[in-house]
Amino acid sequence: MVKPIGPICNLNCRYCFYLEKEALFPPGEHFRMPDEVLESHVRQYIESQDAAEINFAWQGGEPTLLGVGFFRRVVELQERYAGGRRIRNAFQTNGTLLDDEWGEFLGRHGFLVGLSLDGPARLHDAYRIDKKGATTFASVMRGMEVLQRHGVEFNTLTVVNRTNARHPQEVYDFLKSAGSRFLQFIPLVERVVARAPQGPPPGLAPPPAIGGSGDGNAQVTEWSVLPAQYGKFLIAVFDEWVRKDVGRVFVNVFDAALSNWCGADPGVCVFAETCGSAMAIEHNGDVYPCDHYVYPGVRLGNVLSGALGDMVNSPQQVRFGEAKRDGLPRFCAECEVRFACQGECPKHRFLNAPDGEPGLNYLCAAYKRFFAHVDPHMRAMAKLVAQGRAPADIMGMV
Repeated sequence: MVKPIGPICNLNCRYCFYLEKEALFPPGEHFRMPDEVLESHVRQYIESQDAAEINFAWQGGEPTLLGVGFFRRVVELQERYAGGRRIRNAFQTNGTLLDDEWGEFLGRHGFLVGLSLDGPARLHDAYRIDKKGATTFASVMRGMEVLQRHGVEFNTLTVVNRTNARHPQEVYDFLKSAGSRFLQFIPLVERVVARAPQGPPPGLAPPPAIGGSGDGNAQVTEWSVLPAQYGKFLIAVFDEWVRKDVGRVFVNVFDAALSNWCGADPGVCVFAETCGSAMAIEHNGDVYPCDHYVYPGVRLGNVLSGALGDMVNSPQQVRFGEAKRDGLPRFCAECEVRFACQGECPKHRFLNAPDGEPGLNYLCAAYKRFFAHVDPHMRAMAKLVAQGRAPADIMGMV
C-alpha cells in the first residue's frame, strides 16, 4: 500500500486516523514521493515477485492531489520494469477532485478505483467534510459520474460509523442505486487519549501491541461504531443481500466469510489467521508493517537504503504477522467462529476477555452475532460451491 503523498488530504474527515501522521515528519516536509523513491519502489516491488500479475495499491491522504502527471510517471516506470508481466493498479480516492482528465487516464490504464462514500448525503456528510467544514457529498457524486462516464471500474468503501450504522438498509439501497456493485464496509474504531488540562490536546491512541492490552486511559471516540450496532448493521445488509443480490452485488465481508466457510483464503487481511502482507510505504520511502502501525518504533526500513523483499521477509515482520495468531486470548482460540473471525484486526484488540486475559477484539460481540447468524446460509453456499454450482443459487432456497 503506497502513500505517495503521505497523510496530506484536501478533506478533513472527523474520523480520519491518518491525518495526524503529518506530525511524524519535520516542519516544512515536502509531502510528495520523490522520483528516485518512486522508481526504487516500482522496480523492487516488481522484481521481488515471481507472479505473472503484479498488483499495486495507491492510497493517501488523497493521491489525486499529486495530479495525473505523477501517475503517468508511475505507469511509465511499471512498463519499464514489468518484464512482460501484467501490471494492475488499485487507487483509493475521496473522489472530489476527479475530472475528465483523471477519468480518461484511469480508464485507459485499467485502474481499479476505490471511492469513499458513506451513504446518502445526510449520512455521508455527517463526518466527511473539507478543510473549510463544507460538505462533500455532491463533489463525490460528481467524481462517481466521471468514473462511470469513462468506464472506470470502481468499488465503494463505506466507513461504518456510529451515525450511518443506524441505517443499514438505507446505506445499502443507496450504494446499489448509485451504481456500486462492489461494496467494502470498514468498521470505524478509534480511541482518543485524554490529556491533563495544561497538556496538549487529545490525540488518537496508538493501536495496542499484538497480544497486549491497550492504553487504559484511552476512550473510544464518539464517532466509532458500537459493537452491537455493527453486528446489527451486517446482519441487516446480509439478510437483504442473501435474498436478492448474491452474484449481483459483492460485499467484502460476505465474500471473505464464504471463503472461510469453504476453507479458502479470505482475501481480506483482518479475517486471515496471520497478517503482515498489507504493508505500507510512506512518501519518503519508509516501510511499515501496516498503515495502522505507522509509528517510528516499528519502521522496517527505507526502499532507498534497503531491499524491499528483505523487509517483507524480515524476522520483525514475520513476528508481526504471526503475533496475530499467537496473541489470541484463550477466549478467542476456543470460540466456535474463530475460523471465520481469527480475532479480526489486531488494532481493535484492546479489551480484556471475560477471564481477564488481554487482547479481546472490541468488535467481538458484533462478529459472534453476525457469524452465528449467517452460518446456515454460508454452509448452504459452501455446499453449492462444492457441487460446482453458483452461490447465487441460494436465492431460490431462502
